[in-house]
Amino acid sequence: HKEHIAAYGEGNERRLTGRHETADINTFSWGVANRGSSIRVGRDTEKNGKGYFEDRRPASNMEPYVVTSMIAETTILWKP
Repeated sequence: HKEHIAAYGEGNERRLTGRHETADINTFSWGVANRGSSIRVGRDTEKNGKGYFEDRRPASNMEPYVVTSMIAETTILWKP
């Protein structure tokens, strides 16, 4: 989580407060249809067992190639 936050653009410490439908910058969370979590999974995704998720942490000033690379590395390529 910390590595992602560091690469997700400037100003996230002011935006990710845990209030106003944002996650707390210091805590990773996920939830179905939960706009206050770090990762939001859609209801249809949960129902169908496949679909999309939304990473709500990146700021609008993030570098899209860096963020996409990190998400792919974490969700597809990561090996425990």
